[in-house]
Amino acid sequence: MKPYSPEISPVFATTIAPTSERSPIATPATERKGRLNKETEDIKAALEAGDLSGAAYVAHKSDELLKKTELNIAITGESGAGKSSFLNALRGLGDEDKDSAKTGVVETTKKPEPYKHFKYPNVIFWDLPGIGTPDFKPDTYLEQVKFDRYDFFIILASERFRANHARLAQEIRRMEKKFYFVRSKVDFDLYNEKRKQNFDEEKTLDKIRNDCIEHLSKEGISSPKVFLVSSREFQKYDSPKLQKKLLKELESHKKHIFLLALPNLSKPILEKKKKALQRQIWKQALKSCAIAAVPLPALSVKCDIGILVDNMRQYCESFGLDDISLHALASQVGKSVAELKDVIKSPLAKDISKETAKEQLTKATGKGLILAKHFISMIPVAGTIFAAERSFTVTYRMLNSFLDDVAEDAQRVLIKDTIKNRLLSSKTPT
Repeated sequence: MKPYSPEISPVFATTIAPTSERSPIATPATERKGRLNKETEDIKAALEAGDLSGAAYVAHKSDELLKKTELNIAITGESGAGKSSFLNALRGLGDEDKDSAKTGVVETTKKPEPYKHFKYPNVIFWDLPGIGTPDFKPDTYLEQVKFDRYDFFIILASERFRANHARLAQEIRRMEKKFYFVRSKVDFDLYNEKRKQNFDEEKTLDKIRNDCIEHLSKEGISSPKVFLVSSREFQKYDSPKLQKKLLKELESHKKHIFLLALPNLSKPILEKKKKALQRQIWKQALKSCAIAAVPLPALSVKCDIGILVDNMRQYCESFGLDDISLHALASQVGKSVAELKDVIKSPLAKDISKETAKEQLTKATGKGLILAKHFISMIPVAGTIFAAERSFTVTYRMLNSFLDDVAEDAQRVLIKDTIKNRLLSSKTPT
């Protein structure tokens, strides 16, 4: 028996209309060049066939695919280049935080060591053994670290890039995978240069960058791109450019999970996260309206709350409004967790519950509308069509409203975090 589905109504039609004809409520995700992706095309086909439950099933499978998509990032370089510290910074952790990668003056990594993101376990950072150590040579290195499992490589150097770096990059290129050169510990270089007369930070950074490019070019790397970073001041220098480059070159699903896993250290990242999550809201609303179309009293409101709770928690975690993220940030900037929480108006991830969702639902739509959904869902057939439309609208508006609030909170925490620059500038790099 074909699952119950109401005929398509104008609210559903707007979700599949061309962008120029679409109302603000409908924002299905598209590929970079504007084409509907495969999932959206499947949903569109189901809706055109009057199969609302089928469309909702595709939306559900899309969510499941995002949750299961795995991203493996390899961090490599010579011993002492700061691989572990860089890996920690990329995960939003300090070197002393729980679950951080072990750091040390001597090479501490003897075999590929995986570090799952503490909120997104399908994003895995691999701390690879140092290049050129007695146990690992460039000629056999990739085979020993199981090259095939990584999506891309980040090659670090804390001084000059040498022949080992170039040889490894050439081998990675030969195997048709991407790599990125990162010059680490630039804060240490700048600290030393500040002692000189006529110090100019931009000129010093250009000198470091050009020196790296020159040595890589001499080793046979054509037009090398080098990113200058500091693991201690990860929001500065070329780190934003590096993150933008990585996001640009990942395919859609891996791009999405990597973006959500990035630390919330810049306004552009916060804006990208918000847009990425906004593009998913219409699918959550579609699932909600499909449930509302089932003529069972009270089922819609109950399931809506579950959808809202799951997404609200995800938003909080994505924007760092959770205990682990706040403790990590507090330790890095020398502030207390309480001081950071002072600027947060939304509930934290651990505080999201069914009651919280109901409160937010009332705030976004009004209590009367929630009660109306319950009674409308009890009216056979005709009532379920109206309930489905209403459920789509309510879920869509509420999630957008909560996402706006969470993004604003993250922005306030970021502003509070600006004291970090002043604190670090007065300390000696380590």
